Amino acid sequence: MEEQSKCKKLCSGLVKAKPFIAMISLQFGYAGMYIVTMVSLKRGMNHYVLAVYRHVVATLVIAPFALLLERKIRPKMTLPIFLRIVALGFLEPVLDQNMYYVGMQYTSATFASASLNVLPAITFIMAIIFRLERVNIKRVRDIAKIVGTCVTVGGAMVMTMYKGPVLDIIRSHGATHNHATEPANQHWIMGTLLLLGSCCGWAGFFILQSFTLKKYPAELSLTALICLMGSVEGSIVALIMERDMTVWQIGFDSRLLAAVYTGVVCSGFAYYIQGMVIKERGPVFVTSFSPLCMIITAILGIIILSEQLHLGSVIGAVFIVIGLYSVVWGKSKDSSVNNLSAASSSSTMTNEKNGSTLELPISDTTKPSTNFGNSNNNNV
Repeated sequence: MEEQSKCKKLCSGLVKAKPFIAMISLQFGYAGMYIVTMVSLKRGMNHYVLAVYRHVVATLVIAPFALLLERKIRPKMTLPIFLRIVALGFLEPVLDQNMYYVGMQYTSATFASASLNVLPAITFIMAIIFRLERVNIKRVRDIAKIVGTCVTVGGAMVMTMYKGPVLDIIRSHGATHNHATEPANQHWIMGTLLLLGSCCGWAGFFILQSFTLKKYPAELSLTALICLMGSVEGSIVALIMERDMTVWQIGFDSRLLAAVYTGVVCSGFAYYIQGMVIKERGPVFVTSFSPLCMIITAILGIIILSEQLHLGSVIGAVFIVIGLYSVVWGKSKDSSVNNLSAASSSSTMTNEKNGSTLELPISDTTKPSTNFGNSNNNNV
Protein backbone atom coordinates (compact mmCIF):
# COMPACT_ATOMS: atom_id res chain seq x y z
CA MET A 1 0.00 0.00 0.00
CA GLU A 2 2.82 2.39 0.82
CA GLU A 3 4.49 1.70 -2.53
CA GLN A 4 1.23 2.38 -4.37
CA SER A 5 0.74 5.66 -2.53
CA LYS A 6 4.32 6.68 -3.35
CA CYS A 7 3.76 5.83 -7.02
CA LYS A 8 0.56 7.87 -7.05
CA LYS A 9 2.31 10.85 -5.49
CA LEU A 10 5.17 10.54 -7.98
CA CYS A 11 2.78 10.36 -10.94
CA SER A 12 0.76 13.34 -9.69
CA GLY A 13 3.99 15.29 -9.18
CA LEU A 14 5.11 14.54 -12.75
CA VAL A 15 1.73 15.61 -14.11
CA LYS A 16 1.95 18.92 -12.24
CA ALA A 17 5.55 19.44 -13.42
CA LYS A 18 4.79 18.80 -17.11
CA PRO A 19 4.00 22.46 -18.00
CA PHE A 20 7.18 23.66 -16.28
CA ILE A 21 9.38 21.05 -17.98
CA ALA A 22 7.80 21.77 -21.37
CA MET A 23 8.32 25.53 -21.19
CA ILE A 24 11.89 25.29 -19.89
CA SER A 25 12.73 22.84 -22.69
CA LEU A 26 11.29 25.26 -25.25
CA GLN A 27 13.62 28.00 -24.04
CA PHE A 28 16.61 25.76 -24.82
CA GLY A 29 15.15 25.27 -28.29
CA TYR A 30 14.74 29.01 -28.80
CA ALA A 31 18.31 29.63 -27.60
CA GLY A 32 19.58 27.31 -30.32
CA MET A 33 17.37 29.09 -32.83
CA TYR A 34 19.18 32.41 -32.26
CA ILE A 35 22.54 30.85 -33.07
CA VAL A 36 21.40 28.91 -36.14
CA THR A 37 19.36 31.80 -37.53
CA MET A 38 22.13 34.36 -37.15
CA VAL A 39 24.60 32.08 -38.96
CA SER A 40 22.19 31.55 -41.88
CA LEU A 41 21.34 35.27 -42.18
CA LYS A 42 25.02 36.21 -42.21
CA ARG A 43 25.55 33.72 -45.05
CA GLY A 44 22.95 35.35 -47.27
CA MET A 45 19.64 33.79 -46.23
CA ASN A 46 16.69 36.08 -46.88
CA HIS A 47 14.50 36.46 -43.78
CA TYR A 48 11.23 36.43 -45.77
CA VAL A 49 12.25 33.17 -47.41
CA LEU A 50 13.45 31.72 -44.11
CA ALA A 51 10.03 32.37 -42.54
CA VAL A 52 8.33 30.58 -45.45
CA TYR A 53 10.63 27.55 -45.50
CA ARG A 54 10.39 27.31 -41.72
CA HIS A 55 6.63 26.84 -41.77
CA VAL A 56 6.67 24.58 -44.83
CA VAL A 57 8.91 22.21 -42.88
CA ALA A 58 6.69 22.52 -39.80
CA THR A 59 3.58 21.71 -41.86
CA LEU A 60 5.18 18.62 -43.37
CA VAL A 61 6.23 17.37 -39.93
CA ILE A 62 3.05 18.07 -37.94
CA ALA A 63 0.34 17.35 -40.55
CA PRO A 64 0.75 13.51 -40.61
CA PHE A 65 0.45 13.32 -36.81
CA ALA A 66 -2.61 15.56 -36.87
CA LEU A 67 -4.31 13.48 -39.56
CA LEU A 68 -3.68 10.20 -37.75
CA LEU A 69 -4.06 11.06 -34.09
CA GLU A 70 -6.93 13.54 -34.23
CA ARG A 71 -9.12 12.13 -36.98
CA LYS A 72 -11.87 11.25 -34.48
CA ILE A 73 -11.75 14.33 -32.26
CA ARG A 74 -11.15 17.03 -34.87
CA PRO A 75 -14.01 19.56 -34.74
CA LYS A 76 -15.84 20.71 -37.83
CA MET A 77 -14.26 23.65 -39.61
CA THR A 78 -16.41 26.77 -39.65
CA LEU A 79 -15.90 30.20 -41.15
CA PRO A 80 -15.16 31.97 -37.80
CA ILE A 81 -12.58 29.32 -36.90
CA PHE A 82 -11.00 29.56 -40.36
CA LEU A 83 -10.73 33.34 -40.06
CA ARG A 84 -9.04 32.95 -36.70
CA ILE A 85 -6.54 30.51 -38.19
CA VAL A 86 -5.84 32.98 -41.00
CA ALA A 87 -5.18 35.68 -38.39
CA LEU A 88 -2.96 33.31 -36.38
CA GLY A 89 -0.99 32.46 -39.52
CA PHE A 90 -0.35 36.15 -40.07
CA LEU A 91 0.40 37.31 -36.51
CA GLU A 92 3.35 35.09 -35.61
CA PRO A 93 4.65 33.35 -38.78
CA VAL A 94 4.56 36.51 -40.93
CA LEU A 95 4.27 39.67 -38.82
CA ASP A 96 6.25 38.74 -35.73
CA GLN A 97 9.15 36.93 -37.38
CA ASN A 98 9.75 39.36 -40.24
CA MET A 99 9.49 42.42 -38.01
CA TYR A 100 11.92 40.80 -35.60
CA TYR A 101 14.49 40.04 -38.31
CA VAL A 102 14.30 43.55 -39.79
CA GLY A 103 14.46 45.13 -36.34
CA MET A 104 17.52 43.04 -35.55
CA GLN A 105 19.23 44.26 -38.71
CA TYR A 106 18.42 47.88 -37.83
CA THR A 107 19.76 47.61 -34.26
CA SER A 108 21.83 44.63 -33.15
CA ALA A 109 21.37 40.98 -32.31
CA THR A 110 21.94 41.58 -28.60
CA PHE A 111 19.40 44.39 -28.40
CA ALA A 112 16.87 42.38 -30.41
CA SER A 113 17.12 39.28 -28.22
CA ALA A 114 16.89 41.40 -25.08
CA SER A 115 13.83 43.28 -26.34
CA LEU A 116 11.77 40.09 -26.38
CA ASN A 117 11.92 40.04 -22.59
CA VAL A 118 9.09 42.59 -22.50
CA LEU A 119 6.84 39.90 -23.99
CA PRO A 120 5.46 38.74 -20.59
CA ALA A 121 4.42 42.28 -19.67
CA ILE A 122 2.68 42.89 -23.01
CA THR A 123 0.91 39.52 -22.83
CA PHE A 124 -0.17 40.18 -19.25
CA ILE A 125 -1.67 43.53 -20.22
CA MET A 126 -3.46 42.02 -23.24
CA ALA A 127 -4.77 39.16 -21.11
CA ILE A 128 -6.27 41.65 -18.67
CA ILE A 129 -7.84 43.64 -21.53
CA PHE A 130 -9.42 40.52 -23.08
CA ARG A 131 -10.38 39.19 -19.61
CA LEU A 132 -8.25 36.10 -19.76
CA GLU A 133 -6.68 37.25 -16.51
CA ARG A 134 -8.66 38.73 -13.65
CA VAL A 135 -6.65 40.92 -11.33
CA ASN A 136 -7.69 41.85 -7.83
CA ILE A 137 -5.10 43.82 -5.89
CA LYS A 138 -6.60 42.52 -2.64
CA ARG A 139 -5.52 38.96 -3.49
CA VAL A 140 -1.95 37.93 -2.77
CA ARG A 141 -1.62 35.73 -5.87
CA ASP A 142 -2.60 38.59 -8.19
CA ILE A 143 -0.12 40.93 -6.49
CA ALA A 144 2.54 38.24 -6.96
CA LYS A 145 1.81 38.08 -10.71
CA ILE A 146 1.98 41.86 -11.12
CA VAL A 147 5.14 42.27 -9.07
CA GLY A 148 6.75 39.22 -10.69
CA THR A 149 6.10 40.57 -14.18
CA CYS A 150 7.63 43.95 -13.28
CA VAL A 151 10.66 42.31 -11.63
CA THR A 152 11.20 40.03 -14.64
CA VAL A 153 11.13 42.93 -17.09
CA GLY A 154 13.39 44.95 -14.79
CA GLY A 155 15.88 42.11 -14.60
CA ALA A 156 15.92 41.83 -18.38
CA MET A 157 16.58 45.54 -18.67
CA VAL A 158 19.42 45.34 -16.13
CA MET A 159 20.89 42.43 -18.04
CA THR A 160 20.76 44.49 -21.22
CA MET A 161 21.72 48.01 -20.13
CA TYR A 162 24.27 47.37 -17.37
CA LYS A 163 27.42 45.34 -18.00
CA GLY A 164 29.67 45.96 -15.01
CA PRO A 165 33.02 44.26 -14.41
CA VAL A 166 33.95 40.98 -16.04
CA LEU A 167 33.56 37.88 -13.88
CA ASP A 168 36.25 35.43 -14.95
CA ILE A 169 34.46 32.32 -13.70
CA ILE A 170 35.81 30.12 -16.50
CA ARG A 171 39.51 30.77 -16.92
CA SER A 172 40.13 31.82 -20.50
CA HIS A 173 43.08 34.21 -20.36
CA GLY A 174 44.65 32.85 -23.50
CA ALA A 175 41.45 32.72 -25.50
CA THR A 176 40.57 35.30 -28.07
CA HIS A 177 37.10 36.76 -28.03
CA ASN A 178 35.43 37.54 -31.30
CA HIS A 179 32.95 40.31 -30.68
CA ALA A 180 30.27 40.77 -33.30
CA THR A 181 30.40 44.14 -34.96
CA GLU A 182 27.20 46.11 -35.06
CA PRO A 183 25.89 47.28 -38.42
CA ALA A 184 27.24 50.63 -39.55
CA ASN A 185 23.92 52.11 -40.64
CA GLN A 186 21.66 51.63 -37.65
CA HIS A 187 18.15 53.00 -37.49
CA TRP A 188 17.61 52.61 -33.76
CA ILE A 189 14.22 54.31 -33.56
CA MET A 190 12.70 52.36 -36.44
CA GLY A 191 14.38 49.17 -35.27
CA THR A 192 13.04 49.59 -31.74
CA LEU A 193 9.52 50.21 -33.05
CA LEU A 194 9.74 47.10 -35.23
CA LEU A 195 10.92 44.98 -32.31
CA LEU A 196 8.09 46.35 -30.17
CA GLY A 197 5.64 45.51 -32.94
CA SER A 198 7.14 42.02 -33.08
CA CYS A 199 6.46 41.52 -29.37
CA CYS A 200 2.89 42.81 -29.77
CA GLY A 201 2.31 40.42 -32.66
CA TRP A 202 3.62 37.45 -30.67
CA ALA A 203 1.55 38.40 -27.62
CA GLY A 204 -1.54 38.77 -29.80
CA PHE A 205 -0.82 35.32 -31.23
CA PHE A 206 -0.89 33.79 -27.74
CA ILE A 207 -4.14 35.56 -26.86
CA LEU A 208 -5.90 34.56 -30.08
CA GLN A 209 -4.59 31.00 -29.80
CA SER A 210 -6.13 30.78 -26.34
CA PHE A 211 -9.55 31.82 -27.70
CA THR A 212 -9.26 29.54 -30.74
CA LEU A 213 -8.44 26.45 -28.67
CA LYS A 214 -11.77 26.83 -26.88
CA LYS A 215 -13.63 26.57 -30.21
CA TYR A 216 -11.21 24.17 -31.92
CA PRO A 217 -9.71 21.91 -29.18
CA ALA A 218 -7.42 19.89 -31.47
CA GLU A 219 -3.89 21.10 -30.80
CA LEU A 220 -2.05 19.15 -33.52
CA SER A 221 -4.56 20.03 -36.23
CA LEU A 222 -4.56 23.68 -35.21
CA THR A 223 -0.76 23.75 -35.29
CA ALA A 224 -0.66 22.22 -38.76
CA LEU A 225 -3.26 24.68 -40.07
CA ILE A 226 -1.41 27.66 -38.57
CA CYS A 227 1.85 26.56 -40.18
CA LEU A 228 0.09 25.98 -43.51
CA MET A 229 -1.53 29.41 -43.48
CA GLY A 230 1.75 30.95 -42.38
CA SER A 231 3.48 29.36 -45.38
CA VAL A 232 0.84 30.66 -47.81
CA GLU A 233 0.68 34.18 -46.38
CA GLY A 234 4.46 34.35 -45.95
CA SER A 235 4.96 33.34 -49.59
CA ILE A 236 2.68 36.17 -50.73
CA VAL A 237 4.58 38.69 -48.60
CA ALA A 238 7.94 37.36 -49.79
CA LEU A 239 6.96 37.56 -53.46
CA ILE A 240 5.80 41.15 -52.98
CA MET A 241 8.89 42.26 -51.05
CA GLU A 242 11.52 40.29 -52.98
CA ARG A 243 11.27 40.23 -56.78
CA ASP A 244 14.59 38.38 -57.24
CA MET A 245 13.79 34.67 -57.49
CA THR A 246 17.37 33.65 -56.67
CA VAL A 247 16.69 34.32 -52.98
CA TRP A 248 14.62 31.12 -52.93
CA GLN A 249 17.64 28.96 -53.74
CA ILE A 250 18.77 26.73 -50.91
CA GLY A 251 21.39 24.02 -50.59
CA PHE A 252 22.75 21.56 -48.07
CA ASP A 253 24.26 24.22 -45.84
CA SER A 254 23.43 26.39 -42.83
CA ARG A 255 20.38 27.80 -44.61
CA LEU A 256 18.79 24.37 -44.88
CA LEU A 257 19.73 23.65 -41.26
CA ALA A 258 18.09 26.89 -40.15
CA ALA A 259 14.87 26.10 -42.04
CA VAL A 260 14.65 22.54 -40.68
CA TYR A 261 15.63 23.38 -37.11
CA THR A 262 13.37 26.40 -36.74
CA GLY A 263 10.52 24.65 -38.55
CA VAL A 264 10.56 21.48 -36.45
CA VAL A 265 11.54 22.87 -33.04
CA CYS A 266 10.43 26.52 -32.98
CA SER A 267 7.28 26.35 -35.11
CA GLY A 268 5.91 22.81 -35.16
CA PHE A 269 6.66 21.54 -31.66
CA ALA A 270 6.60 25.02 -30.10
CA TYR A 271 3.09 25.89 -31.36
CA TYR A 272 1.78 22.51 -30.20
CA ILE A 273 3.41 22.62 -26.74
CA GLN A 274 2.44 26.23 -26.22
CA GLY A 275 -1.14 25.40 -27.18
CA MET A 276 -1.26 22.56 -24.65
CA VAL A 277 0.15 24.72 -21.86
CA ILE A 278 -2.06 27.70 -22.78
CA LYS A 279 -5.09 25.44 -22.59
CA GLU A 280 -4.11 24.38 -19.07
CA ARG A 281 -2.39 27.43 -17.55
CA GLY A 282 -3.11 30.41 -19.83
CA PRO A 283 -0.96 32.65 -22.07
CA VAL A 284 0.65 34.61 -19.21
CA PHE A 285 2.17 31.41 -17.82
CA VAL A 286 3.67 30.58 -21.22
CA THR A 287 5.28 33.95 -21.85
CA SER A 288 6.63 34.28 -18.31
CA PHE A 289 9.34 31.76 -19.22
CA SER A 290 10.68 33.72 -22.21
CA PRO A 291 13.34 35.66 -20.23
CA LEU A 292 14.98 32.33 -19.38
CA CYS A 293 16.09 32.13 -23.01
CA MET A 294 18.40 35.09 -22.48
CA ILE A 295 20.04 33.38 -19.50
CA ILE A 296 20.45 30.11 -21.39
CA THR A 297 21.92 31.93 -24.39
CA ALA A 298 24.41 33.74 -22.15
CA ILE A 299 25.49 30.46 -20.50
CA LEU A 300 25.90 28.72 -23.85
CA GLY A 301 27.88 31.69 -25.13
CA ILE A 302 30.30 31.40 -22.18
CA ILE A 303 30.76 27.64 -22.51
CA ILE A 304 30.79 27.27 -26.32
CA LEU A 305 31.96 30.64 -27.60
CA SER A 306 34.14 31.65 -24.60
CA GLU A 307 32.28 34.91 -24.21
CA GLN A 308 32.79 37.14 -21.19
CA LEU A 309 30.41 37.11 -18.24
CA HIS A 310 29.61 40.52 -16.75
CA LEU A 311 28.25 41.35 -13.31
CA GLY A 312 25.16 42.96 -14.85
CA SER A 313 24.23 39.65 -16.48
CA VAL A 314 24.37 37.85 -13.13
CA ILE A 315 22.29 40.53 -11.34
CA GLY A 316 19.72 40.57 -14.14
CA ALA A 317 19.51 36.77 -14.15
CA VAL A 318 18.82 36.74 -10.40
CA PHE A 319 15.98 39.26 -10.82
CA ILE A 320 14.56 37.27 -13.74
CA VAL A 321 14.50 34.06 -11.70
CA ILE A 322 12.85 35.81 -8.72
CA GLY A 323 10.21 37.46 -10.92
CA LEU A 324 9.56 34.24 -12.81
CA TYR A 325 9.07 32.33 -9.56
CA SER A 326 6.62 34.99 -8.35
CA VAL A 327 4.52 34.79 -11.53
CA VAL A 328 4.54 30.99 -11.57
CA TRP A 329 3.55 30.91 -7.88
CA GLY A 330 0.61 33.21 -8.55
CA LYS A 331 -0.51 31.13 -11.53
CA SER A 332 -0.21 27.91 -9.51
CA LYS A 333 -2.53 29.40 -6.88
CA ASP A 334 -4.97 30.33 -9.65
CA SER A 335 -4.97 26.78 -10.98
CA SER A 336 -5.50 25.29 -7.51
CA VAL A 337 -8.44 27.61 -6.87
CA ASN A 338 -9.93 26.75 -10.27
CA ASN A 339 -9.54 23.04 -9.59
CA LEU A 340 -11.32 23.37 -6.24
CA SER A 341 -14.18 25.33 -7.76
CA ALA A 342 -14.46 22.83 -10.62
CA ALA A 343 -14.52 19.93 -8.17
CA SER A 344 -17.22 21.58 -6.03
CA SER A 345 -19.35 22.39 -9.05
CA SER A 346 -19.04 18.83 -10.39
CA SER A 347 -20.04 17.38 -7.01
CA THR A 348 -23.04 19.72 -6.87
CA MET A 349 -24.15 18.64 -10.34
CA THR A 350 -23.77 14.98 -9.38
CA ASN A 351 -25.92 15.45 -6.29
CA GLU A 352 -28.58 17.29 -8.29
CA LYS A 353 -28.70 14.47 -10.84
CA ASN A 354 -29.12 11.89 -8.09
CA GLY A 355 -31.88 13.95 -6.52
CA SER A 356 -30.07 14.29 -3.22
CA THR A 357 -28.79 17.33 -1.40
CA LEU A 358 -26.01 17.42 1.14
CA GLU A 359 -27.76 19.17 4.01
CA LEU A 360 -27.48 18.69 7.74
CA PRO A 361 -30.64 17.32 9.43
CA ILE A 362 -32.69 20.03 11.10
CA SER A 363 -34.34 19.02 14.32
CA ASP A 364 -37.53 20.63 15.56
CA THR A 365 -36.71 22.04 18.98
CA THR A 366 -40.29 23.09 19.73
CA LYS A 367 -41.47 19.51 20.32
CA PRO A 368 -39.94 17.11 22.78
CA SER A 369 -38.31 14.03 21.37
CA THR A 370 -40.48 10.98 21.95
CA ASN A 371 -37.57 8.62 21.52
CA PHE A 372 -35.63 10.46 24.15
CA GLY A 373 -38.56 10.24 26.54
CA ASN A 374 -39.16 6.56 25.83
CA SER A 375 -35.54 5.74 26.37
CA ASN A 376 -35.61 7.52 29.71
CA ASN A 377 -38.74 5.66 30.77
CA ASN A 378 -37.22 2.37 29.81
CA ASN A 379 -34.13 3.14 31.75
CA VAL A 380 -36.16 4.10 34.73
